[in-house]
Amino acid sequence: MPFPFQISTHDALLTLDTQELPIYEDALPGIPGVDVQPLFLDPHNGVWVLRVKFKPGVVLPKHYHTGTVHFFTLSGRWHYLEYPVQPQTAGCYLYEPGGSIHTFATPADNDGITDTFMVVEGANVNFDQQGNYLGLMDASSIMGLIDALITERGLDPARYVTPPQPHYTDAPR
Repeated sequence: MPFPFQISTHDALLTLDTQELPIYEDALPGIPGVDVQPLFLDPHNGVWVLRVKFKPGVVLPKHYHTGTVHFFTLSGRWHYLEYPVQPQTAGCYLYEPGGSIHTFATPADNDGITDTFMVVEGANVNFDQQGNYLGLMDASSIMGLIDALITERGLDPARYVTPPQPHYTDAPR
C-alpha cells in the first residue's frame, strides 16, 4: 500500500522550547494576575494550547465551553467555585466535556504561582456572575489579544505554532 498523499510539508519540526519563550504577564485585560504563553493557536479548527500561570486570588469569569478541554496542573492549586471540594493540585489532569460551565479560581492564600497547561477545542463564552454575556475567548481572539499586547508593550512578535494550511495543486472543482 502506498503512503497517503502528503498535504503539507515542512523542513523542520514544529517545536518550541517554552523555557526560551516569553510569558506575557497580565495578558488578560481587566483580570490581573494571569500570565499567558501561547503554544499553538489554530483559528481554522478552533484549537488553542496555552501555558498559563495564575497568581493567588485570581478569579476568571464564569464560562461555558463549546468544546472539550484537557487541563493539566503543573504546580500550585486551583478549583472551580462550583466544585470547591475538588481542588486541582500539582500533577492533576482534568478533562472538561463540551457544555461545561464553571468559574476558575486560585485561592488567595496560595503559596506562589499556579502553573497550568491546557488544550482547548472551541471557545469559552464568558459571563458575569449575574449571567450577563461578557465576551468570547477562542484561538482567533487570543491571537488578537497577544498581537495587541505586543504592539502596546513594544515587544518582539510572539512565537507559537500555527498549523500549515493545506496547499492544493489542483484548481477547485
